[in-house]
Amino acid sequence: MFDSLSSKFSKAFSALRSKGRIKSGDIDDICEEIKSALLESDVALEVTDNFISQIKERSIEQLDEVNKGINPSQAIFTIINEELTAILGGSARRIRLAKKPPTVIMLAGLQGAGKTTLAAKLALYLKKQGNTPLLVASDLQRPNAVTQLQQVGAGVNVPVFAPEPGNGVGDPVAVARAGLKFAQDKLHNIVIVDTAGRLGVDAELMQQAIDIRDAVNPDEILFVVDAMIGQDAVRTAQAFLEGVGFDGVVLTKLDGDARGGAALSIVAKTQRPIMFASTGEKSEDFDLFYPDRMASRILGLGDIQTLAEQAKSAMDSDTTEKLEKKFASGEDFTLDDFLSQLEAMKKMGSMSKLLGMLPGAQSGAMKKQLESIDDNELTRTQSIVQSMTPLERHDPKVLNGSRRARIAKGSGRQVSEVNNLVDRFTQAQKVMKQMRNGGGLPNIPGMAGMPQMPGVPGMAPMKKPGQTPPKKKSRSGNPAKRAAEAAE
Repeated sequence: MFDSLSSKFSKAFSALRSKGRIKSGDIDDICEEIKSALLESDVALEVTDNFISQIKERSIEQLDEVNKGINPSQAIFTIINEELTAILGGSARRIRLAKKPPTVIMLAGLQGAGKTTLAAKLALYLKKQGNTPLLVASDLQRPNAVTQLQQVGAGVNVPVFAPEPGNGVGDPVAVARAGLKFAQDKLHNIVIVDTAGRLGVDAELMQQAIDIRDAVNPDEILFVVDAMIGQDAVRTAQAFLEGVGFDGVVLTKLDGDARGGAALSIVAKTQRPIMFASTGEKSEDFDLFYPDRMASRILGLGDIQTLAEQAKSAMDSDTTEKLEKKFASGEDFTLDDFLSQLEAMKKMGSMSKLLGMLPGAQSGAMKKQLESIDDNELTRTQSIVQSMTPLERHDPKVLNGSRRARIAKGSGRQVSEVNNLVDRFTQAQKVMKQMRNGGGLPNIPGMAGMPQMPGVPGMAPMKKPGQTPPKKKSRSGNPAKRAAEAAE
């Protein structure tokens, strides 16, 4: 969503980095470029003006100190990064759990914002943390809303309390109240109440939401907003804040191609944090919203921390420990190990999305490469490896012509594809050996475009006992390059 904004920021910083010494006029120039980029990305004018004012004020105040440094442009960049993080909320805010369970979370928002799907994603997120959530179907206005909640609830294996005869059919307030009583009786420690939305903000919608709020006394009211609707998202958020009140914002469809200004405007306008973000259609495409990480991505520094967390969660601890021991002991990296990595990578999501978190992902050259990535390549590679026998996976040297032909036929691929995979895997084994011996990554022809075979997700390269790796020195003024060097 922030690709366009990130590209414009990158262009502005490129001009600034060419300056040896920063003058007040240079600051004015970059602020004008940033202001233009924000307005084009649908950020509210008032929010944009305040943001630019803060950058100018801090930059001018620190100008003498900035120019004393080795890299003045980096100091200005740091100021912009800090202000962008602040405008996005400063720090991540988690759900406040009630001292006496159950914790009640009420979802509010317009129809079409994705509340029902979001309710299941939130339930799964909380369930993974050891909670026992219950979904309550209090949206009785939209046809099939109750059925949809039951379906998405079943998809994440979370129970749904729905209206039945005697439980207040047709009365969303009574359903919410009965759902809370049910959760207390069945010892669910979290209740998520899905409420009705409208196509626009109206008095009836507000009153119903107020009545449900008063009936269940929620610990958290989350306003669910479609990030694709631009400035309408800000106006709707303000209307709900005044009418019902809410504690935090959840952005849906953050993977869309809208300009993204709503995310930058909502926090400043409502003084309420963005707590969660939904970034795809799958139930797992949901997480806490980290303002500092989002600012980092907008500024082209990538999001290494989120990438590392996803990698860690994708591979179970037993498999990771097994591979670490194998790596340390000097055993060869096998195709079985590679298959484990492929399965973990598929859990993490699309390759283009993952690589988009790397520093410099929005640069022209890398962006073209990301756009050309075929996410089905992992599936095709997996089918080739799965068509091999245990012996062939353990020792690819036994793969003669007839074996390769059989594997190609079994996987529905060409023999040339099997040959290509085996060749690249052999090169990856060499990389692993060199890394284990304390060397860097060798420049092996043909490695470009290969799935991430060397290295286990979430596992840093190991060093020999007593070996201290040399410190890397960086004189680069490029923030993206510095971040990449730090990530290494």
